[in-house]
Amino acid sequence: MHKRILTIFGTRPEAIKLAPVIQRLAMTPGMESRVCVTAQHRELLDQVLRVFSIKPDHDLDIMTGKQDLFDITVKALAGLRDVLARERPDLVLVQGDTTTAFVAGLAAYYARIPLGHVEAGLRTYDKYSPFPEELNRRMVSVLADYHFAPTRLSRENLLKENIPEDRIWVTGNTVVDALMHVVNRQRDATVNASWSAYFSERWGLTVPPADPRHKLVLVTGHRRENFGEKFEHICAALGRLASARKDITIIYPVHLNPNIRGPVHALLGSLPNVRLIEPLDYEPFTFLMTQAHLILTDSGGIQEEAPSLGKPVLVMRDKTERPEGIEAGTIRMVGTNQVTIVNETVRLLDDEKLYAGMSTAVNPYGDGKAAERIVSIISGNTAA
Repeated sequence: MHKRILTIFGTRPEAIKLAPVIQRLAMTPGMESRVCVTAQHRELLDQVLRVFSIKPDHDLDIMTGKQDLFDITVKALAGLRDVLARERPDLVLVQGDTTTAFVAGLAAYYARIPLGHVEAGLRTYDKYSPFPEELNRRMVSVLADYHFAPTRLSRENLLKENIPEDRIWVTGNTVVDALMHVVNRQRDATVNASWSAYFSERWGLTVPPADPRHKLVLVTGHRRENFGEKFEHICAALGRLASARKDITIIYPVHLNPNIRGPVHALLGSLPNVRLIEPLDYEPFTFLMTQAHLILTDSGGIQEEAPSLGKPVLVMRDKTERPEGIEAGTIRMVGTNQVTIVNETVRLLDDEKLYAGMSTAVNPYGDGKAAERIVSIISGNTAA
């Protein structure tokens, strides 16, 4: 049976996690894959489209300067009305917890088109943490007909919310598929002691060199709920670590948001063993993860990716919707308290047994075959 599948996304994380599904759809007989991007994020999204050779059929290009959630919601919903009327898909696919995912789900509901939700069932049950992602994801669950849960715990969350059991499939997380695709392409590359030279040769990027004798600590931070005082505490903790530990280099690709860039450059810009760099494309960032000794982050996706690379993760958030990593021992929560961040990082740097336990723990988020399972389900079942 022929099916037209319209995949809708708007941000870099969505693109990364949906790319393996789009690629698998293109390989599957009877599946006609169509792609629409809202471009809720523009430059960061375009990077991933290039890496995975995805050419959208529709680009709403909604991003503007100083846009807020109201702007994204209104413009995406209006734009998707026309796309759905033109495409008339058999199924709309969305991923995760962005405003684009929620709005696309709402648009599909208005058009009476079945909806598939990739990475369904993650919960903190605090509607303001992460904000607005927690409530976006829960609202998509109300709208969806196919629930592709990454783990059994995610499935249990959905069952508690009275989602029918026969509408939920545990598939693993497609982020592992995407990561392995990129890492396998890099595996044969020759990496010298100077990985900054490798960045220059392979991607034409200028990344300040680190002392090859140092342990590389990779940092990312961008969450809205950490803006302000919490984020200043994070930066202060990183500054204390850099000042106290001359055996590490901190590499921080700094998000474009001024709420992030201001404090980061003010508090960390003058420290000699801190390298503040521009945001990286997905492929060089993946390479940077492979070179890191450990990772400090408030990102959700990195909690899922880094364990596949054997990299311990300290999560600088008060809550996570990914408790499987804590249970498996691949991540530890450190919040935004300066003392906790410093102490837990020092423990990982100095305690070989603790480090080995985290770095060798099995990634609970999948085996790299999630996209294959999702497309098999779509192609072999009829939407509710």
